[in-house]
Amino acid sequence: MVRILRKISYALVILGALNWGLVGLLQFDLIAFLFGYMTLASRIIYSLVGISAIVSLATAYSPCVETEYYCK
Repeated sequence: MVRILRKISYALVILGALNWGLVGLLQFDLIAFLFGYMTLASRIIYSLVGISAIVSLATAYSPCVETEYYCK
């Protein structure tokens, strides 16, 4: 369960980082392009990315519950 949460949060953090890279380099917001500017769907995506960043920070160096080793 912890591994799945970490993988999902990692994927969403990567999505957010790529989106911010596009915004910074090309002034192109991929999430807004796909889901509309500040629609409910885009706000949910932005919220999930933010929550995933918090989860990634909280679980970055914590040991896995299932294996008692650090997750990879």
